[in-house]
Amino acid sequence: MNKQDIQLLYKYNSWANTRILDAASIVTGEQFLAPASYPHGGLRSTLTHILFAEWIWRLRWQGDSAIAWIKPEEFPTFDTLRTRWMEEEKPLNEFVASLTDEKLNSAFHYKNIKGDKYESILWQAMAHLVNHGTQHRSEAAVMLTELGHSPGDIDLIVYLREGS
Repeated sequence: MNKQDIQLLYKYNSWANTRILDAASIVTGEQFLAPASYPHGGLRSTLTHILFAEWIWRLRWQGDSAIAWIKPEEFPTFDTLRTRWMEEEKPLNEFVASLTDEKLNSAFHYKNIKGDKYESILWQAMAHLVNHGTQHRSEAAVMLTELGHSPGDIDLIVYLREGS
């Protein structure tokens, strides 16, 4: 994996997140907060899970190991979640822009929330995060579609065809 490839994946990731967030901005407060039987719960919980993953992995890549979760209860409204998401997007994009091919192919060490130690290759963990987001954006897209607010197609090929 090289810098150009990972930057493309993260531009796609941001684009797909924006499509989901734009669709979610239309739902009512009640719909945003409603529980659901998806792996991470309803719309608020699922979106929080995506945000949490982007935040915690960025911290790990930068040498920090977070010891706490970002919790859905921290976001009583969609606007509070979107504001926090936009705050996280900037340092994530700055990190991606700062990468070199050498850094992408190097190992990094981190601890998970439980304190267990791991080692991974940076590009592999970064590809994992985009893939992880795809899974949970898909769950959010289903919820939004059921509420009458489909985000439309969020596939990588759609992003590429739209001219990235």
